[in-house]
Amino acid sequence: MVKILSLETSTTVCSVALHENSSLIAVAEVHQEHSHGSRLAQLVDSVIRSAGIQMGDVNAIAVSSGPGSYTGLRIGTSTAKGLCFALNVPLIAIDTLSILSAQVNATNFEKSLLCPMIDARRMEVYCSVCDANGSVIQNIEAKVIDEKSFEGLLDERRVIFFGNGAEKCRAVITHNNAFFLTGITPSAAQLGSMAFGKFEKGEFEDLFRFEPFYLKEFKAKKPSNFIDVANKTS
Repeated sequence: MVKILSLETSTTVCSVALHENSSLIAVAEVHQEHSHGSRLAQLVDSVIRSAGIQMGDVNAIAVSSGPGSYTGLRIGTSTAKGLCFALNVPLIAIDTLSILSAQVNATNFEKSLLCPMIDARRMEVYCSVCDANGSVIQNIEAKVIDEKSFEGLLDERRVIFFGNGAEKCRAVITHNNAFFLTGITPSAAQLGSMAFGKFEKGEFEDLFRFEPFYLKEFKAKKPSNFIDVANKTS
């Protein structure tokens, strides 16, 4: 039996799960912003203890590759890489929007189009569109949402919008074919199930070269009381 430890840190949720093959054995989650740095290691320990195994029994580490929170992705990736090096096991990566889509597609009985959305800033989201078979309709992009967004798709098909970026779009996308789900967050429980498929195919990441998919370059904000000494004039 293949044991896969999965880390999902792309949004405000910090999630860890353990699977044997594709079956979920244990999961632990914290729904709290900025919790990744302080809680991720604790959740890993909790899941391992709950499953009644040793870390050395783990056969692979899976991680969400983004897009999402820059800090969350960095913490998840660095932790996953560290575990892989320490245990000498492979790294598996799954993009965050695919994780979200798989969670919703489990109950997508009407075969609607799926549009996972991760909050970026203002009216911008990281999103993609796929059908119920997983075929990509629109590739992952950073998209500023307005009343005409997805208009062509919505004229033809029902589209389900979900993820932590979808709620702010509800008042803007008012088409009759637009349906919004709330409370959908990416979970390591889904990540681990998907990772087993990649494990069977030997689709592993290069530990030295792998980096999260940020989609946009990170820009640090200057504090409000910042004084640029170099450009200050008397």
